[in-house]
Order: sequence, then C-alpha cells, then structure tokens
Amino acid sequence: MTRVSVVGAGIMGAAAAWALARRGAEVTVHEQFELDHERGSSHGRSRIVRLSYHDPAWVRLAVEAREGWSRLELESGRRLLELYGLVELAASPSLTSQKALVAEGVEHRLLSEQDARAMGIVPAPGWTALYEPGGGIVRADLARPAFLDAACGRGARVLTVSPVHELEELDAADVVVVAAGAWVRDLVPDVDVRVTRETVVYFHYAGPPIPSVGELAADGSGHALYALHDPVYGVKAGAHHAGGEADPLEPGSPDERIVERVAAWLRERLHAVDPEPAATETCLYTTTADESFVLERRGRVVVVSACSGHGFKFAPLVGERAAELALA
Repeated sequence: MTRVSVVGAGIMGAAAAWALARRGAEVTVHEQFELDHERGSSHGRSRIVRLSYHDPAWVRLAVEAREGWSRLELESGRRLLELYGLVELAASPSLTSQKALVAEGVEHRLLSEQDARAMGIVPAPGWTALYEPGGGIVRADLARPAFLDAACGRGARVLTVSPVHELEELDAADVVVVAAGAWVRDLVPDVDVRVTRETVVYFHYAGPPIPSVGELAADGSGHALYALHDPVYGVKAGAHHAGGEADPLEPGSPDERIVERVAAWLRERLHAVDPEPAATETCLYTTTADESFVLERRGRVVVVSACSGHGFKFAPLVGERAAELALA
C-alpha cells in the first residue's frame, strides 16, 4: 500500500484524497487551518460549471470532469450540481465558444435578445448571447465535504490545524501531493504562479435560480464579469481577475471599486435582481501565465496548482490526474 500525504484540504486536495483512496492508497491529508476556513480559494456556496470554452481541448476536459462529479454524487448520495444553464455574453458570435462546442457536440444555441430577456438577462446592445443548458453551478459548500467524506470512508485520514512547513517533515510518506493553493510556493518555490485577492459580491434575489452568466471582455480575451445562483442571497457576482496581488498570510478586505463596478454591471444585465450589494467577501486566485494548470511529478512530490480562477469545476478530473501521477 502506497503511503501518500496530501498537503491542503481545499477542493483540489480533497479531490486528490478521494481519487487516491479509491485506488487503495494509504492517505493522510494535512490542512493548516480548520476545514471551513475562508482564507483560501475553496470557500463559499457555489461555483460556475460550464462546458463552454473556446478551445475544444478544454471542452473535452470539462466533459470528463462532469463525469467525475456524477460519480461523486452517486457515491456520496448528495446533489452537487444544479444545472440551471449558462449564458455566455460576447461582442460578436465569433467571440463565443460556439465553434468549440459544435466541434465537441455540446448542446447549445444562440439566443435572440427576446429569449435572453425571458431568462432575465439583458445583453449589451448588439452583443451575442450563447446558451448552454448543461451549465449552472456546483455547490462548493457541499463538494469539498463530499470528497473528504468519501475519502475517509475508504480509510483516509484528515488532520486539521496541521501545517507543513517543509516537505521533509513528511518523510514517512512514499509520495507527497502538494495541493496548497495560494501557499504552494511556500513548499515548491519555483512554481510560477501569481496570487491575487478577488472580490465577490452578493445580491438579494427571490426569483427562480438564474442561469450562470459569463460576460467576455469586448475583445474576447477572457471573461470579464460573471454572475451565478447563490442559495442564500440569490445571486453571487464578481469581476474575473480584477484583484491585486496578495500575500495569503495577510488578511484582506473586498475592493470597494470592484464592488461598485460589479453592482453597476448587474444593474444593466439582471434587471430582476436588487442591485444594492447585500454582502461581500474575498477569495484567492492562484494563476499561471496562460491560466492553465500545474500538474507534475518531481521525484516523490506531485505538484498540483489547478486554479487560475476557473479550476473548481475540474476538481474531480484534477484529483484523478494527481492520483495517477502519485501512484505511477
């Protein structure tokens, strides 16, 4: 039996623990804080899930990850995905994910302005709205416990308030999986990532759950603003990659300029939602230069840095890949 220590019990560490335990490894997870802390990237109640990507390779990975979510739902007995649809807003049809979705056979359609408004979404004048019915949210507050509970059900151990300062401390492990999020460079200093503190805003909305919304930058270079269902307030929204660089060890607060920007956007796009912010919080992004993921083995160490602001939806897949590397 291979002894594997997983550093970090955020969503990626939890997913890796489950995948490793399913393969018969002896798994110990080390979390430096309590499980429900809000200092990293895995807290909050919901995250967007989508298959809509401009690159067919990412579409295929999202499809594979979706299969992993279904497997976890079956094993845990919990409903984790709530698929209310996703609307992608872009300045022109050519800037949407349509071409990649067609290539991969993913159901979608372009909406008329009337159709979009019927969903409660008002595109900017002249913009295109693409609808993916298989999009929606994953319940982030249920997903991480589901991974860890399933892993523990197969013999894994989770140690909280168990910081790892040097990998040599885990010399009893055959393999160490570093899934430390924004703290990854403390253990693997040469991982090329940028840590930013992002602002999240909640709004009151009492209607039926909205589709997730992702508005691209006008030049199509990436997502600019987003909104999704929140089970408490109704709507969660934010500006993607808008925060400044941050030290994960230092406390931070929401950026009021971003709060104002998000509220102004929401007022224009989601008319049924109360545009007055109801609550705010922050989360950390750990981002590579091209927003891809780090998944590599170095000796007995597997490095997992799979966020870049869009990683949560891929957690089951990332966990599988990490386990494959660890047990190779």
